[in-house]
Parts: sequence; structure tokens; C-alpha cells
Amino acid sequence: MPIQKFSKEKQATGNFNYGEILENKPIGFPQDGGELKPYSNLFYWAHAWAPDKDSTIGLHPHRGFEICSFVLRGEIEHYDTLLDKWITLSEGDVQVIKAGKGISHSEKLKSGSEIFQIWFDPNIQESLYINASYNDFKSKEFLLESYAGVEKTTISNEMNQIDLDSDGIQIFQYSFKDGIHDHSINDLFYHSIFILSGTLNIEDQVFSKGDFIIIDSEKKIQLSAKNNCKIFEIISPIKPPYKTYAEVHNVN
Repeated sequence: MPIQKFSKEKQATGNFNYGEILENKPIGFPQDGGELKPYSNLFYWAHAWAPDKDSTIGLHPHRGFEICSFVLRGEIEHYDTLLDKWITLSEGDVQVIKAGKGISHSEKLKSGSEIFQIWFDPNIQESLYINASYNDFKSKEFLLESYAGVEKTTISNEMNQIDLDSDGIQIFQYSFKDGIHDHSINDLFYHSIFILSGTLNIEDQVFSKGDFIIIDSEKKIQLSAKNNCKIFEIISPIKPPYKTYAEVHNVN
């Protein structure tokens, strides 16, 4: 079974403001030194947190990519040159910046807060020529389902609830009761999984908090979950229908 594991130790690291904000990066920039490079239409994935004080990442520019922030815990504040005002996002909320021709933004992570920032590639050869846009989605907008010891939050499925231009992206969060659970895999897609809490056993491999997993070429896997296991999953195409930025620029 093709299961790739990238433990915290194999991920790139970073920080802002002399350690006020810390980062582990399952997918970092080439210069960051992590083991995993961009794949599919996933270009960058950072797990960032502010351990003990509010801290602001100053105004900085983006172009082309779809830059999404997922608030895992606490609150963040966001400013960009399109909105020209600060807004607050809370646990479970999601923001989508379509950087297009260009936009600059700033973020404040409140003390104890935790986020993912993930960059998707929407065919950057086209997206560089469209106007930038911003949208956000509150946690109450996402479907929450409970079944057989599983709680599933659908952030975006085939219906593309968060209106990404990046092809074929689906995003879910799961909470598992201790025990054995079946988990469906689409063998035409990568399933990229971040362990938010607890431990997970798949085919005698053990994964714990902070580990990153890529699974493909299977129809179903069986998970053994322990210790209030929660995961964040992104499904993305093995072969997007366009050349990605990483392919065009040979990012490796």
C-alpha cells in the first residue's frame, strides 16, 4: 500500500518575530529544507501557532496562488489591501485569498491560536491575470455529520463549497472514537492527512500528532484510532489538468 509518512522531524520549520509564531511545514518552500516538495496542486502547507502572546506577521504580497487559512484553535485577525480593514476569524473558520494579479495581507495570531496556511495552485499561468478576491466562511456553514464513532466536518467536497479554482480539491476534518474505522480512498487522487491529535495505526504503521501522511492508489483503508484522534484531510488530483507552478519552474 502506498503510504508515505513525514514525521515532524522530516518537515521544514520556521518562525516569525523571534519565535512568537512557530511553524512546522509539511510542504515548505525549496529553501526551507523539509523532505517533501510540492505535489499535485498543493504548493505549500504550514502549521503555525502562537504559543504565548499575540503576534503579527506584517503586510506582505502574494500573486497567483489561492492562499487559504484554516483556524484550528483560538482566533486570528486578517487585513488585506482589497478589504482595507481588519476582520476576526475564530476556530473552525476558513479564509480564501485568490491572489490573482496581486494582493498584500497581514495576519495577527492571538495567543494560543493555531492555523494551517495552505497554498493551492489554480493554474497559475492563468490566475496571474485575474483580479484578486477575498472570501471567508464561518464554522457554522460547514456540514457536521456523526456516524459509527466518527464526526466528519465537510469544508469542501465535489460541490466546492469554498469556491476554489484549483481543480479537484476536497477538504474534510474527522474526529474518531477509539477503535477500528474504514476510510474510503479515491485511487485517482492523493489523500493528504495531518494528524491533529491522538494516534492512528494504518497497516501496522503508527502515526501521531503532527505527522503528515500521503495515501494513494487504494480504494479503502482501515484505521485504528486512539486517544481522541483527529485528522485534517485534503484530497487532490494525482495529475491536475494543467501544468502546475512547481512543474513549470522545476521546484524540487
